[in-house]
Amino acid sequence: MNAVAAAPAKTSFKEQMLQAREEAIVQTASRLLAEKGFESMTVDEVAASVGIAKASLYKHFPSKEDLAAAAMVRIMQRTLDFLASVPAEGQPIAKLRAVVRWSMEVQLAGEMPSLPHQNSTLRAALMNNRGYLDRLVTISDKLGGWIQAAQADGTLNPKLPAIAVLYTLFARACDPVLGFLKAGGLQSDEQIVELVLATCFDGLATR
Repeated sequence: MNAVAAAPAKTSFKEQMLQAREEAIVQTASRLLAEKGFESMTVDEVAASVGIAKASLYKHFPSKEDLAAAAMVRIMQRTLDFLASVPAEGQPIAKLRAVVRWSMEVQLAGEMPSLPHQNSTLRAALMNNRGYLDRLVTISDKLGGWIQAAQADGTLNPKLPAIAVLYTLFARACDPVLGFLKAGGLQSDEQIVELVLATCFDGLATR
């Protein structure tokens, strides 16, 4: 007699509500990290924005560092999901431009958490967060492969160290130029993205 496979356990209504609340907390933390940075963001304002007591928030995340780390892991996963959506048959340089464009669009939408300062307690927490580190390594390896391929086919300067190019592209995800141009009100978000893409990939010298 064949064994009947057990049906997957259904998530209870209470668990669904807890998951939804946790997602709302992380989304709010991501927005505030993008607006204010880790040092200026407070747990009180995250809780107030979600509409819960601070004690309830601490049931999900025992510290401000844990909360911010969850937001950073979330954006890393979003980045991985985007990388997976990039057509494999595209040219390496086109893939890199697509990733940088996406990261700037996310930043302009207020959904890109700011990177922590070198001496931030958040940075220390992230260095001990396996979920964050694993995603960071995977992203770096994928982009590094595209960078090396673009250098090999001559569309990126082969004299530049690949690691320097990688960090330059990472920096576009938290580039203050985007905010300065947006505050000026002279360009649309799409125009801002294209301007910064041009300076990043084409340089400032006259061609």
